[in-house]
Amino acid sequence: MTNSANQPVWHEPKVSREQLWNAHKFHGMTIWLTGLSGSGKSTIAHELARKLTELGKFAYVLDADNVRHGLNSDLGFTDDDRAENVRRMAEVAKLFASSGAITLVPIISPFASGRQFARLIHTSDNLEFVEVHVATSLAECEKRDTKGLYAQVKAGASIGLSGVNAPYEAPINPEFVLCANGESVDQCVETLLRDVLLRCDLKR
Repeated sequence: MTNSANQPVWHEPKVSREQLWNAHKFHGMTIWLTGLSGSGKSTIAHELARKLTELGKFAYVLDADNVRHGLNSDLGFTDDDRAENVRRMAEVAKLFASSGAITLVPIISPFASGRQFARLIHTSDNLEFVEVHVATSLAECEKRDTKGLYAQVKAGASIGLSGVNAPYEAPINPEFVLCANGESVDQCVETLLRDVLLRCDLKR
């Protein structure tokens, strides 16, 4: 039997989200960038954050690789661990977005179910969620091989690499598809920047 005394209790903040955002001119949302390793997710996210910051917007990159050094350092790369990695990232992104940050999340997130979970917990809390498929081709990602992972797989290393020897379920209806036709980083960033600024303006 579960002891009800040990169950967590939700504490409603005394400062509402609307009050917080209005006081600081914030507009929180999550921009979730999914794609293969080497697709350019992090590069786009960091450049977008830089431009938003220059414009006086509160933007933060919640980089999946960085979070694996701390919060998610106990997770490996099995399918179950990848799913849990995405679940935790989604929950943290929601907290950041709720606080007012334009939260940029570059993460492979190979399973559609994980990305759908991320969307659901945002939209059910009245937070905007924008899914971006950075659809750089596998051939181009292999050529870039920014982390040396493709070379390791070709050499016979027993690592699961999404889209090669581990699953990657590409988004079906993302808000944006980038890099499918060789667009530059600047072009991709400008596309997302226009959308983010429009979303901020519509809430004024």
